[in-house]
Amino acid sequence: MLVIFRPFKVSDAVSVAGVKGKVVGINFFNTIINTPDNQRVIVPNSKITGDVITNITANPTRRIDLVAGIGYEDDISKAKQLLNDIVMSDERILKEPAPTIAVSELADSSVNFVVRPWVETSNYWNVYFDLTEKIKLRFDEEGISIPYPQQDVHLFQEAATP
Repeated sequence: MLVIFRPFKVSDAVSVAGVKGKVVGINFFNTIINTPDNQRVIVPNSKITGDVITNITANPTRRIDLVAGIGYEDDISKAKQLLNDIVMSDERILKEPAPTIAVSELADSSVNFVVRPWVETSNYWNVYFDLTEKIKLRFDEEGISIPYPQQDVHLFQEAATP
């Protein structure tokens, strides 16, 4: 089935039969995949054809999905402008389709933005990691807090009963 339909080829990044990695060989009975941490996994083709096949690198572009949270006391407009500036300053980010930057959630400890730029598939991880770092550094420079979950614990002392 894999030979006939060719859902992926050697060098594609895939997720098949619970394994993610780069295809290094396709044989009649199995497919050989190197995982991101450089393990070699031999997957029987019968497992692949009977399950969902995700070809991660099949398309020339991918969308990065980041979530950036700020404190409730921080300026939403300022944070959104900073995120926009960070995204627009990276030449690897595609202009079309346009990036999405929007408030997505009023969470327990933060106001969350989605940051969704499009990049060439080959740039995905480098841009993902760079944006994450740039957001943290820029928010620190501009006094925008990135909250973390915390709880307040209140202790009450009851009066002893005689």
